Amino acid sequence: ANYFSKFSKAPVISKLVGRRVLNGIGQPTLEVEIYCTVKNYEKRICSSLMATHSQIPENALPETIEADEKERDDSVHTAVEWVNESLNTMLRGLEPADQCQADKMLGEYFANKVEEKKEIENQEEEEEGKEKEEEEAAPALYLPAPLPKQKRGGKPGRRLSVEVKPIPPAEPAEPVLCGSLAIGGTSLAIAKAGASISRVPLYLHTALLKHPQEPPKEMTLPLPMVTLLNCEKILPTKLKLVKEVILIPPAELPLKQGIERVLDIQKEMTRLLESSGKVLSSLKRISHLGCLTIGYDSLEQLLLLMETACNNIGLELGTDMYLAINCAAHELMDYDKGKYEILTGTFKTPDEMVAMYVEMINDFPFIIALIDPLRKEDREQWSRICCALGSKCYLIAEDAVTQISKLKTDENINIAMCSGVVLKYINQTKVSDLIELTGILDGQRHITILGSPDGESSDESLVDLAVGLGARFLKLGGLSRGERVAKYNRLLAIEEELAANGALR
Repeated sequence: ANYFSKFSKAPVISKLVGRRVLNGIGQPTLEVEIYCTVKNYEKRICSSLMATHSQIPENALPETIEADEKERDDSVHTAVEWVNESLNTMLRGLEPADQCQADKMLGEYFANKVEEKKEIENQEEEEEGKEKEEEEAAPALYLPAPLPKQKRGGKPGRRLSVEVKPIPPAEPAEPVLCGSLAIGGTSLAIAKAGASISRVPLYLHTALLKHPQEPPKEMTLPLPMVTLLNCEKILPTKLKLVKEVILIPPAELPLKQGIERVLDIQKEMTRLLESSGKVLSSLKRISHLGCLTIGYDSLEQLLLLMETACNNIGLELGTDMYLAINCAAHELMDYDKGKYEILTGTFKTPDEMVAMYVEMINDFPFIIALIDPLRKEDREQWSRICCALGSKCYLIAEDAVTQISKLKTDENINIAMCSGVVLKYINQTKVSDLIELTGILDGQRHITILGSPDGESSDESLVDLAVGLGARFLKLGGLSRGERVAKYNRLLAIEEELAANGALR
């Protein structure tokens, strides 16, 4: 029976099923199930769950948050319709192993939907224009011209002309097409189905898709970037500059030992915070990133406490463990003043920010990465900070990266001087996109970091994708919350599997 089964027809997709489910923080998201015809029988092969990413800042108004929730609901509803109707019909009969063809079809479908939306918007604009013309053509009421204002008497004061260099305005956020989750969810489900039918792990299937000519004999694991603290900028404490404090274990350390060290530091930090009389209600609150939420009044206070926690358990920062700081600078900018608010009431220009970071890295050399130290619009300062600090630490662009849709077409990372880029698998991102983008980044000697979005799901595929694509780092959040811990467990399982097979480099 096994011998003759080799001559059977290759499995093909028979059915796609989309449904609305919840992600790790209780928000709606999309699940895509794939059924294939295997030896004349229809069989459920796998499913994928999409993570969701919000562009709404922490201090957004309630009505903005409500509008974002409604938009997400509508998007998931539309995505379910796309999967169950159009994509189900379009992909039926396709072999799951043919990822390139599947992603090409998904890309064309999405492009058509974008064009349809543009046509609808153009029609609406034309109708609005006609209505405006009709209003202007109507007879206007006569209004007397306003009288000129009289200048007050008095001696003319001497005005000092200070030339203030205007900051570049914020670039508009990348528009997200309603239903785009269907594209990313279906592409990922097809990749998982291809791996399952080929009877190989998803990380190996991904590596074979990226290197079809030379299958890798050995594979490296990405270094985990583990979030220890989430310093929310809406807390009443003064420090605004730091959003995440992230631990990075040494590269030469086995992953299992690195994770154990992180857990030890986390326990000691919790003990120190409790004994120092910090408010327990905020200390015990676990962030959506899977870590403690707490605020500080100064950067020095935070970093010295980190050093104390490590020293107490016999570890040294800069040797046994390293730090990365996520500044999320786009959330710091006060556009009225044209400056970044790093502490409550303390503002700095983009040029002053560069000088501050140089001083910070000189004082605390165990910080080996800064994530989003500036907005993406401050290109001149990005160039300056990279010249000053490029040899001392990684300068990573996460929200400061160019819109992902433009990365492939322009093959220009916008801030070409940065060390690396955080890529997230969200919305219409396809597996082929990640393969292409990581190839571009490798060619430009940028480091690739795969990152978890805010609304992470229980799907562990991101870890397999990171290993298969050869990402340098994996940014998964903290070691709490099931949807995040599951990914760390998957990374540990892959390390064990590769070591047992002699394929771990």
